[in-house]
Amino acid sequence: MHSEWRCAVHGAVPPLHVARQLGSDVLDAVRVDAGVPVWLPWPMLPDWTITGLAWAGDDRRPIVATAVACTGPAPLGGVADVVLVAEEPGVGLGSRFAGLSGLDPGEMLCDGLLNTNAHAKVVAAGHPTPLWSIEADDDRCAYVGEAKGMWLWAIAWPAQAGYVLAEHFVLLDGRDGLPGPLPFGALSPYLQWGPPEEGVS
Repeated sequence: MHSEWRCAVHGAVPPLHVARQLGSDVLDAVRVDAGVPVWLPWPMLPDWTITGLAWAGDDRRPIVATAVACTGPAPLGGVADVVLVAEEPGVGLGSRFAGLSGLDPGEMLCDGLLNTNAHAKVVAAGHPTPLWSIEADDDRCAYVGEAKGMWLWAIAWPAQAGYVLAEHFVLLDGRDGLPGPLPFGALSPYLQWGPPEEGVS
């Protein structure tokens, strides 16, 4: 018997929760309980909305990973969906959204990537933050870096939507407070899989 959520491959994993509806009250509850950043684009890019919220953890300790989905016009036309993940090392939520099997991107980053110029840069909590592109499923692109001592992932659908990160993409940590009301949109399909609570792996 185990009191943790178990994965046949990775052992104990934190349970994943996906918000079934969006609003300030749900976001506020996650912000209060989060032990990692809750990355929110601010100011929002024109016509972009927040379209999803997920978090990993249980009530025995602070939340260990958060995911915020946002949707808006893609730089090359069409619609872009971006999921921003903040997580402690060893959680694996960003890897899951990227379509990867491992828990952490450390090996991929150490495999020569850190010796190259960053592929994208965002401003996270007031600090210029480099991100590196890593291999992901063909229908998406994935960038990863570090901010506030945690992994920061940006996963975009479709793959060419990653060009949105070439714009002035600024992130604030929702735990530090919200500067104004956020625009919420219809739920993103990229956070909606399986039952509302399941292990991260």
